[in-house]
This record gives sequence, structure tokens and C-alpha cells, in this order.
Amino acid sequence: MSAPLPILHRDDHLVAVDKPAGLAVHRGWAPEHDVAMTRVRDALGRHVFPVHRLDRGTSGVLVLALHAEAARVLGRAFAAGAVHKTYLTLVRGIPPERGLIDHALPPGEDRAQERVPARTAFVRREVFGRYALVEVRPLTGRLHQVRRHLKHIACPLIGDVNYGKGEHNRLFRERYQLHRLFLHATSIELPHPADGATLIIESPLPVELTEVLARLRVGT
Repeated sequence: MSAPLPILHRDDHLVAVDKPAGLAVHRGWAPEHDVAMTRVRDALGRHVFPVHRLDRGTSGVLVLALHAEAARVLGRAFAAGAVHKTYLTLVRGIPPERGLIDHALPPGEDRAQERVPARTAFVRREVFGRYALVEVRPLTGRLHQVRRHLKHIACPLIGDVNYGKGEHNRLFRERYQLHRLFLHATSIELPHPADGATLIIESPLPVELTEVLARLRVGT
């Protein structure tokens, strides 16, 4: 039996869990039975409703509604841009101290699709030689937006097999035993579906990522 996911917040309307890297959110995005929704459903003993996307390779805060009305209200909040998500990522390259990437993207994986507006704000937090730790806040919700946008400014994510650089991914696998995408959803801020009050849910950086940063900071 798969291990239950750590619960970051739970009330009568929603639950937030700490999703590990490598686990899909639901079976619509993956062929396997073991997905985050199934684990949360089994742990709570009740149906849950997805309200946002978190890529398989990304870890961190994942919010699920506990009833259909909460799912509808949260869905409207996401569509209206009233939900704010923050990520931490390690990239190859040194971006500016802060900036806004305003670069239209195809809405899906088909590059032939007509591009739609996409914006991502970022702040550079630390520099380690030719690598940088970056805090990212997507202002729109396009597929793989963070990964695509940082590649667009020549700062691909470490561990990204689709949009990253193979030589740097190999270096981090061999030197730091990092076998995942360095992208973590650290927090989400949303209006609560019951009363609209601001709810902030946070997730600590997982140990496999903190260990990489610790070694980078001492230069080993």
C-alpha cells in the first residue's frame, strides 16, 4: 500500500498535501493507479476534487477540494487569478535580481498551437558560481510555464529532462545524487471557498533539495 501524503492543511472544505516529486496528481495525467488523488482519497476515506495542476516532477503544496461546491469556487478563483503560487528552483545561469517574463506560450505540448499570453515573476535568491536559486511566481497558468519561461531567458532548470541541459543534469546526478527536477511549490495563497478569507499554505523544501543547496553553499 502506498504511503499517505503529509497533510499541510485540512478543514471541512479543502485539504492541502505535500506532494513528492515523481507522483502524478490524477489518472487523467498518468496511466498508473498510484496518484496523489488516490492516496489522499484513501487516507481521508472520502472523495476529493482536483482544483489545480502540479507537474509530476514538481514537489510541494497541492490543494484538493473536499466537495463539489468548494471545487467550483476554487476553480473560479484560479481562473480569476486570485490564487498565488510560489516556487523555488535551481537554474543554470544567473538571471537578473528580479524580473517579469512576459512571453506567450502554446497552451499545451503541441508547439503548433496558437500561443496565449503567459507571465512569470521571479526573484534571484542566491548565486552559486554559474547556478542560481530563484523564487518564481507564475501569474498565468500555462502548461510547464515555469520551466518554459526560465529556459526562454537562458536559465534552464536543473533536472529538467524536457527543457533543461543534459550535461548539467548529469553533473547534478553524479556529484549531488539529484535524480529529480529541482522545482518545489513552496506556498499557495488563496481565498478560502467558505468565506473568502486569505489562506496561506506552505511546504518546506524537501531534504534531497536542501542537501544540494547545503553542498553548493560550502562549495563541495
